[in-house]
Amino acid sequence: DRLLGVVELQDQVESEESLSPELRAAAMVDVAEEAKGRDFEGALPASKHRSWSLAVLGTFAIATAALIFVPKAGLNALKRWLMPLSDTPRYTFTRLQEFPSHMVVPYGEAFTIDLRLQEDSDDNPLTATARYNTQDPVTATLDGLRYSFAFPGQQARGDVTLKIGDARETITVEPVLRPAAEAVAATVIYPDYIGRDSKRMDLRAGVLSVLAGSKVSLEATIGQRELQSGTLTFRQLRSDQVGLGDGEEAPPLVEPETVAVKVRERTIFAPPRMVRDTPAELQLEWTDVLGLRGDTGFRLRVEPIPDRAPSTYIQGIERQRVMLEEETIEFEVLSEDDFGIKEIGIEWRGQFTKPSDETPANGELKLQRGMPDLRRLSEEVAFSPSTLGIPPQKLTLRAYAEDYFPDRGRVYSEPITLFILTRDEHAQLLKNQFDRIIGELEDAARREQNNLDENKRLERLKDEALQDEEARQRLEQQQANEAENAERMRELAERMEELFKNAARNGELEPETMKKLAESLQNLQELGSQDLPEVEKELNESQDERSTPEQSKKDLNEATEKQQEALDKMRETIEKANEANREFEASTFINRLKRAATEEDGIATALSDHVNELIGLGVEELDPSDQRLIGELAIQQRRTASDVRWIQEDLGHFYTRTQKEIHKELLTEMKESHIDTELDDNRERIAGNETYRSMAFCRQ
Repeated sequence: DRLLGVVELQDQVESEESLSPELRAAAMVDVAEEAKGRDFEGALPASKHRSWSLAVLGTFAIATAALIFVPKAGLNALKRWLMPLSDTPRYTFTRLQEFPSHMVVPYGEAFTIDLRLQEDSDDNPLTATARYNTQDPVTATLDGLRYSFAFPGQQARGDVTLKIGDARETITVEPVLRPAAEAVAATVIYPDYIGRDSKRMDLRAGVLSVLAGSKVSLEATIGQRELQSGTLTFRQLRSDQVGLGDGEEAPPLVEPETVAVKVRERTIFAPPRMVRDTPAELQLEWTDVLGLRGDTGFRLRVEPIPDRAPSTYIQGIERQRVMLEEETIEFEVLSEDDFGIKEIGIEWRGQFTKPSDETPANGELKLQRGMPDLRRLSEEVAFSPSTLGIPPQKLTLRAYAEDYFPDRGRVYSEPITLFILTRDEHAQLLKNQFDRIIGELEDAARREQNNLDENKRLERLKDEALQDEEARQRLEQQQANEAENAERMRELAERMEELFKNAARNGELEPETMKKLAESLQNLQELGSQDLPEVEKELNESQDERSTPEQSKKDLNEATEKQQEALDKMRETIEKANEANREFEASTFINRLKRAATEEDGIATALSDHVNELIGLGVEELDPSDQRLIGELAIQQRRTASDVRWIQEDLGHFYTRTQKEIHKELLTEMKESHIDTELDDNRERIAGNETYRSMAFCRQ
């Protein structure tokens, strides 16, 4: 303290009036004498100038060494020291290539972060770590110059902290839902030939069936965000891929074709693609503005449907039908097609069963025109041969249908065979049917007589014996026989009714004949619906176990009485039917002779039409077609001769039954003319090409 005071006195400046210099000097001398024997360095604090000097020298040495040995790091540090406010990044020995500081990853899906070292990185650590928020670190091993960090699916936004050597980086990760399809629609453009407008369909599944040759375009609306881009991949598949199971894939028919699609906001517009005869696959993929792709995109399997031929058929008519020339038959033509019916109609082709100078019928009738979107078409048809100018002959009738498929032509139904008869041919056919009905009616009468005989035998049993087991069994059998005979009567009545209708259409039967036919029909209907069922009912009541023996006998007696009445009616019906049949047969003789005459006239006409080719030549010299004509005419002459011989024989039998004088006169005239042998002789003249003599005989 005294030394400090002396130091302060030394620097005083005073005037002689206020201070004494001598006193100040004496004080300073006094303190100097007192301090002469002391060491003041021990009282001084320790000096750090040397340490700081060494530290500065060391730092300078290190900086100098860094500039010499690691000049990049040194210069980076120097730059940051000199310009602390600049954006100069911190230098690290581990140097990474540029990477985004913000990443968008699929929501809830595992993802990876890939980082690459620069080629000139001074340090390449073998391992690196990354941590998502506070989750467990993820380690990655150096692969070449790349680190790949695999993270589990995340749902919350977070930061990934990276530690790679001396590098420390942070990446912000944002989980976002992938863009998914909200709605997908397909537009089908049909082939030009089908004439249909394009059709738009909302797709509920990944399979679409379209007509082969069509074009399919897709339109998809994607949710969440606007789109950045999209692609369409088209694969033409092989037909053997149809049976593949889930997850199985077969190689495509051709290499897949991928094209860019038009994108507008959230909608994708894919261009149309042609679907050929094998399955195809259309795959849409898209990427939104965040760079996220659709999870699986959208796959559509297109199954081609061939344009199959239409189907057509005729209903409402039997497969074979006999009709008169003037008769009209009605039926319905139905046609179906998968892609539209163009036209339906009927065609007919005729065929003469005997030689004729006329041309067989050959024609068609268009019924109705369709439309491309009309899949089913029907038309009621009233077909009359006389209206269409078709003479009696065998006619094959078919319905046809056409669709819009190019060059397919017509598709035909199963044929209907129509036998168009003249009135005499029709009458002969009815006569044959009537003969069979009468024969079956006579058989039914014989069975009914046998049933009646058995019932009468049962009547002879005592009342008590009628209720024995054996008698009950016999009664039960009688009831079954009666039910069977009643069913036959109903069937005969139906056939007789059809015969009566056909006879009425013929128009050439005598009114008396038609009357007897009507009476026979009425009796048959009553027998089948009333008389025989009543007998069956009485027989059933006679078996009733609750009845007394006397009541059972009474029921049996009533059954026998009604059965006798029914049998008498059956015999009466047979008699009336035979009378009608005889009159029927008599009228058919005239028709049969007229038909034979018509056939002879046809032979003469055919010879006359070809007389210039036939006259004066031997059979061997004729043209093959003329030889065939001569052979056919000779066969027809033989058939006519056979028909006339049968007419003569049938007329003889008929006269024997009727003993009518008019039939005798006709029979005598036929025998005296030797018509049967003359026809055979003419057959030989035709076969020998004696043209004029054959023609003259046919027309006499």
